[in-house]
Amino acid sequence: MAVSTKPGGRHGLRVLSLESRRAKEMAKLIENHGGDPMIAPSMREVPLESNIEALSFGRALAAEELDVVIFLTGVGTRALARVIGTIYPVEQFARALRRIDVVARGPKPVAALQELNVPVTLAVPEPNTWRDLLRALDENKASLPLAGRRVAVQEYGASNPELLEGLAQRGALVRRVPVYQWALPEDLGPLRQAVEAIAHAEIDMALFTTSIQIVHLLRVAREMNREQELRQGFREILVGSIGPVTTEELHQHSFHVDFEPAHPKMGFLVNEAAERAGELRNRKRAGH
Repeated sequence: MAVSTKPGGRHGLRVLSLESRRAKEMAKLIENHGGDPMIAPSMREVPLESNIEALSFGRALAAEELDVVIFLTGVGTRALARVIGTIYPVEQFARALRRIDVVARGPKPVAALQELNVPVTLAVPEPNTWRDLLRALDENKASLPLAGRRVAVQEYGASNPELLEGLAQRGALVRRVPVYQWALPEDLGPLRQAVEAIAHAEIDMALFTTSIQIVHLLRVAREMNREQELRQGFREILVGSIGPVTTEELHQHSFHVDFEPAHPKMGFLVNEAAERAGELRNRKRAGH
């Protein structure tokens, strides 16, 4: 990322990250690759005020009223186990899952289920989007049918209506299981500073590691009456997205994505940003 010297003696590209939980790690990665990090935590994970749906799911699972459970995230899987642990032992939860088909969207929920010693019937391959999940189910419909079966979906952040509709179209009787949601950070100062930095052309590259980051950045910009300036600023900024799920969200909000890493991991994202920065800047300036 050390492409040029900035005014005032600053070296390297000014790189914005909206990472929250791994903010320090991201800053270190950017610095190690010659960049000048600006870290603006964009979200905090908070439990739902009421876990009624999760507790109801736990009771239905224990009563053998479900046929398939789809786990979308590792954090959500572990959170769900903790919630259900308030009404009966976690080992009972694990035993109930072993009796039915379990689908995991990628390696993180697979790891969380391994901690519970729960075998996974179907693991969705990279890049783990909802489309990949439905495609994997279609490819395995002989061994893992959906028609007429009771299917629970462990959700994260916001609900995914396209996934739910896709399951319903395949004949599943779908049950949502929201476990946690995302909120804005309590301290909005860094996010507001990021909006101003973008508006004043002080950012060279923005790296997005989850889809909710752009949602919250836009929300704060609107509250500041700076959305137009933010969007204008992004026309000159290189945008890196960790993978298709985040890219899709950026596209939905009319943001151009300049690159995705070969693998949807933070280290790959920063490494490829550093390797390709010069090429990407030239292409951006040429309007390609």
